[in-house]
Amino acid sequence: MFHDLLLVAAGLALLFLGGEGLVRGSVAIAERLGISKLLIGLIIVGFGTSTPELLVSVNAALDGAPEIALGNVVGSNIANILLIVGVAALILPISGWQRTAVREALIASLTGLVLVGLVQGDIINRMEGIAMLVVLAGYLASSAWLEKRDRQAKTFKHEAEEFEDIPLARPWIAPVLALAGIGALIFGADLLVEGSVSIARSFGVPDAVIGLSLVAIGTSLPELATSIVAAIRRHPDVVLGNVIGSNIFNILAILGVTVVIQPIEVGARFREIDTPVMLGASVLLLALLFATKRISRTWGALMLTAYAAYMVFLFTFGITT
Repeated sequence: MFHDLLLVAAGLALLFLGGEGLVRGSVAIAERLGISKLLIGLIIVGFGTSTPELLVSVNAALDGAPEIALGNVVGSNIANILLIVGVAALILPISGWQRTAVREALIASLTGLVLVGLVQGDIINRMEGIAMLVVLAGYLASSAWLEKRDRQAKTFKHEAEEFEDIPLARPWIAPVLALAGIGALIFGADLLVEGSVSIARSFGVPDAVIGLSLVAIGTSLPELATSIVAAIRRHPDVVLGNVIGSNIFNILAILGVTVVIQPIEVGARFREIDTPVMLGASVLLLALLFATKRISRTWGALMLTAYAAYMVFLFTFGITT
């Protein structure tokens, strides 16, 4: 058991460090190549902070733990809103977001609705994965076009700027950092899945519960770290863009790539409990962005309370579900 706990701890640490290294190194390389901050923020930062989810989900699916793979995606999306936005709002109330945040939140809610539809079947298959990747390509192209067209929309550019605060003095540091980040992510994902599956099965905890909780929180560490820093710096668009963009990527990219590699069987609990909770969290954030001008500390506390209640449910009633 102690060995498994060490594997999980080492995996989480490597995922966090690897995600940071990959994103910062990739952003520095892209800047040197003259790639625009819009594309850096939209694609490199978006994919980079979601890489832990991708590698963990693919590893879990290939290792015969499909519920960890799906639970990781669903649980990460729940954690991104209830945990990460909740923590950011507690640190400093979130206000002054651009209107593009409402549009992105609407897309995230629609994407969540699509996932609710996909889990109604017994298997999410390769054709559905390919369809998700096609939709992702359309989303990226349309987002880039819309942000270029709207001169006041800087959501994705601001995301790129969050990773410029640590200058890399020598040109060779950036590619080394990116490659080291990829290596840490691959190794960390393998350790986390191996340790989590072993712990879950030794205690009789379903794979889905581990995927929705421990694994989901662990793979969301890059988003959590970025959002905390952005909240302290009073950058609401980075907090929201980071969370909303990650939720869209998790479904369209992470789940899409995973099921193309290995189709995933869907447990009944995802249909009845977890994807509805995920969709409810997405709709809550959309409603707050549309109907209010400020996500207060009270709302942050309520989000964290809701997340804590969901975790308690997972480890009490969820074990027998």
